[in-house]
Amino acid sequence: MRRTLTSLARSLPPARGFSTSASEGEKIVASVLFERLPVVVPKIDPVVYAFQEFSFRWRQQYRRKYPEEIFKRSEERRGKGDYQIDYTPAPRITEADKNNDRRSLNRALDRRLYLLLYGTTYGAPDGKPVWHFPEKVYGSEETLRKCAESALESVIGDLSHTYFVGNAPFAHMVIQPTENEPDIPSFKRFFFKSQVIATNKYNIRKCNDHVWVTKAELVEYFPQQAEFLNKMIIS
Repeated sequence: MRRTLTSLARSLPPARGFSTSASEGEKIVASVLFERLPVVVPKIDPVVYAFQEFSFRWRQQYRRKYPEEIFKRSEERRGKGDYQIDYTPAPRITEADKNNDRRSLNRALDRRLYLLLYGTTYGAPDGKPVWHFPEKVYGSEETLRKCAESALESVIGDLSHTYFVGNAPFAHMVIQPTENEPDIPSFKRFFFKSQVIATNKYNIRKCNDHVWVTKAELVEYFPQQAEFLNKMIIS
């Protein structure tokens, strides 16, 4: 029996651990795409609105006509408790939109917003502050997602109003030295997606500045990575 168990243990493959890098000395960075979903329904595209109007008028031509007595009976059955609530909808354009206050979450209500930080981060040229997503170099965390959660928590202080979408990264990019920036270390950046839940304000810290920007505005901060960001972010 002992020989059988020993031979079985030898035949099993060795346990595989989490690999921190593809090559020795190469770092892995967990980055968080922290987004706020649209608060109001986006405006309908003019082409879509024209098609819906056409479809409605087309159906009206062939709709079934009911006798007028049916409508009279329904009006008589209405009780005195029926009433209509008058309300004024909130404006779609906020003060933050008018002032172009990108540090506020109360703007671009019909689009997604993404958090960007301005400060020092791993891989920044000459250690100077740059615009970047909340991120952290993978160290002793149990998983890469735990590292991403730690990166976001260090910025906003609490994860109670956040929701991480999935356990695995949804995109990655390889950073390598270039002719213009030969001193940049070679590393891999993995992106995790997290969303704002039930709040419109965060106490952003550990950075010189921050902004909440749309996808179109995001490209302004990363012109060299515009093609990658357009493919990564679907909105």
